[in-house]
Amino acid sequence: MCGIAGFTDNKINCRNMQNISNHMARTLIPRGPDDGGEYTNEYMSLIHRRLIVVDPENGKQPMKSPDERYVLVYNGELYNTEDIRKELLSKGHTFLGHSDTEVLLHAYMEWNTNAFEKLNGIYAFAIWDNKEHTLTLCRDRLGVKPLFFTKTKNGLVFGSEIKTLLCHPDIKPEINQDGLRSILLLGPARPAGFGVFNQIKELLPAHFAIFKDNKLTITPYWSLKACEHTDSPEQTIAKTKYLIEDSASRQLVSDVPLCTFLSGGLDSSILSMLARREYKKQNKQLHTWSVDYKDNDKYFEKSLFQPNSDADYIDLISNAIGSKHHKVILDNAALCAALLPAVDARDLAGMADVDSSLLLFCNAVKKEFTVCQSGECADELFGGYPWYHREEILFEDTFPWSRSIDFRMSLLNDGVISNGEEFVRQHYLDTCKLADKLPTDSKKEARMREMFMLNLRWFMATLLDRKDRMSMYSGLEVRVPFCDHRIVEYAYNMPWELKAYEGREKGIVRKAFENDLPEEIVWRKKSPYPKTFSPLYTELVSSYVRQIIQDEHSYIPKIFNIKAIEQLLLDPNNMPEPWYGQLMRGPQVFAYIIQLDRWFKKYHVSII
Repeated sequence: MCGIAGFTDNKINCRNMQNISNHMARTLIPRGPDDGGEYTNEYMSLIHRRLIVVDPENGKQPMKSPDERYVLVYNGELYNTEDIRKELLSKGHTFLGHSDTEVLLHAYMEWNTNAFEKLNGIYAFAIWDNKEHTLTLCRDRLGVKPLFFTKTKNGLVFGSEIKTLLCHPDIKPEINQDGLRSILLLGPARPAGFGVFNQIKELLPAHFAIFKDNKLTITPYWSLKACEHTDSPEQTIAKTKYLIEDSASRQLVSDVPLCTFLSGGLDSSILSMLARREYKKQNKQLHTWSVDYKDNDKYFEKSLFQPNSDADYIDLISNAIGSKHHKVILDNAALCAALLPAVDARDLAGMADVDSSLLLFCNAVKKEFTVCQSGECADELFGGYPWYHREEILFEDTFPWSRSIDFRMSLLNDGVISNGEEFVRQHYLDTCKLADKLPTDSKKEARMREMFMLNLRWFMATLLDRKDRMSMYSGLEVRVPFCDHRIVEYAYNMPWELKAYEGREKGIVRKAFENDLPEEIVWRKKSPYPKTFSPLYTELVSSYVRQIIQDEHSYIPKIFNIKAIEQLLLDPNNMPEPWYGQLMRGPQVFAYIIQLDRWFKKYHVSII
């Protein structure tokens, strides 16, 4: 994994803008701590920072085609590299090394933008054509890897992170009403393609963009299509298992040490079991990692969303597969302090301590490993969340993880947000319209397709954004095998009674692997990413918020109703529903306010 950036300018020679290139490159060092490179000519500057995972010598970037017509900067991993390489070899291409970067460049040389449909992986890249003076940007189908851009008066600026674009003098850290509505009513989620800052956009997943003659054209190259599911239950179980196994196997390729995250839940247990099985053939030891919090055993509270803690299940599966397990126990004071660098990593206020804990966790893992696998996305694809199974939520005409903005609005000063309900409602409706359906779909199956798309475009996108930013801030590459587009396509068209096999969340996945894992793991009720239950953490974030609301230099008192915040500080549990998803309750609302304060100050944000 890496960081990429670049800019074009039709008025100024890009060779005379070296200070901008240097500044942009520095922002990407955490993503690519191992190496760096730059390609600059009169029209274009391309910047690359590299985290070395495959082919250290021959994967250097920017990478030029043999005739030097094309120049590529690339962030990601291709999981069908060898399939594409064989096809290119048959067409006469030759390769200097075994990196996926070289294969991607040659694929573009052979098929141009038609190459993008062939790719299986997580990626964001830019290709400059010296002959046509054309810049092409592309992003993976599910948006695992980020790619932001801004169309300026005289050109285009792009980068892996928002902070990178803000290095360019033509891009200002300004937000308008849409930006405010996003961070206050939808945050930590944000609309697809929206960079929150006024000028910044994000290339949509499964799209490519072509910039030529100061004009930008954006085109989709993949979308989810509804089709009839013709496989029998037995065939569906077998194919689900095959797709997961194949994706996991492809994502074990690495020239540096690889480990897995292991929570004791179904998804991470499957990936760890499959990795251990492969490593055993190679006489290699699999290392697994988990995260928890100091004193959580004392304060853990059961809930509908978090019915049990992970510890016993982690030991059970680790012993069953024979992994060498590492437990990272986070201190609550460190968790609170890490809220600030978590903002720096994401360039926005995020999922509060759900972000900061992952940041600390990844930092610990990075000390020994460079690559890992993680079980994200299975819940969104296979109906893992309660809102798929509770029909009073399923058919509620709103986002299921944030069903009302009333509580959010109650915390804001009058006049801060205009037309908030219309803004949120329109994004919800627009997303539902994206769900392709069959005329034969029942009311429930049609709604399940909408729910699938809502989860894919919002909830899963937020978690993937979190995973990329928190991990890459430490120079750790995290792969997500469940996010293979083949699995997504198959799951989208799978009838609900098969997906929820035997009436269980992710029932089809459980059935597929019931003979490979301990029974307690296979049928364990879904439990989300662990959070702290310590009263010390609540005290720490509460104290911090009290300081912020007294700070005359903070934007927070201008935005939030101080009396409402003070009331919540007296009783953090007095919330009608979580702020977002399953984990963001009172302490996380305080943490979100802390992150917003950090964001406004660190990024010198102004509201226009």
